[in-house]
Amino acid sequence: MESKSPQDTNELARLSAQVSDYEQKLADAATLVARIRHEINNPLAALLGQAQLLLREELTERSRKRAETIESQAKRIQEIVGELREIQLPAGAVNRQS
Repeated sequence: MESKSPQDTNELARLSAQVSDYEQKLADAATLVARIRHEINNPLAALLGQAQLLLREELTERSRKRAETIESQAKRIQEIVGELREIQLPAGAVNRQS
């Protein structure tokens, strides 16, 4: 069995601390993404719902096109926000055992 030199031990400790720091930053970023999704989804749901209710009413062709544009763009934002859900911590990134 080969013993580690003090320099190797110091380098290993430095790298381990750096990995821990990156893991914490990744966890913080995932938390931020979750908060952003929540903050966007709430008003977006209201906007989409109102556009859909408006489309149930009798509208001029011009007003209907505008309401449809609002609905389609709200759905587009909803899809983009949904993609943020896929951003998550890689398996084993936090509390990795050495």
